[in-house]
Amino acid sequence: MMSLLKKKFRKDVHSPLWKSFYYAFNGIVEALKEERNLCIHFGFMILVIIMGLEFNITKAEWMTCVILFALVISLELVNTAIEATIDICSPEISPKAKLAKDTAAGAVLVAAIASIIEGIVIFYPYIF
Repeated sequence: MMSLLKKKFRKDVHSPLWKSFYYAFNGIVEALKEERNLCIHFGFMILVIIMGLEFNITKAEWMTCVILFALVISLELVNTAIEATIDICSPEISPKAKLAKDTAAGAVLVAAIASIIEGIVIFYPYIF
């Protein structure tokens, strides 16, 4: 058993790094194809980028936007992974599966609401 694990570990260590990036980008693309909410988040991200360029927001404001983009998109990707895993492991209706799915979705919602509030704080002075 230990010999098998050592062989597996050696194989993974020597696999090209680009494969890891390929799989990660493929995951994002596949999630974009399947998940409506992820497309909505990406749409708002593009809108915020356009507004940031138009209003010439500060470097600190850009950093805040980038961190929030990463937070919301990452949480949406994790939510998608959790939902897919639960669908595979628990195809029948289960209160615990529902709790896991709902709390993962809730985490995305909290981040999205915080991002909206921060967007208002950043862009309100530029618009009005």
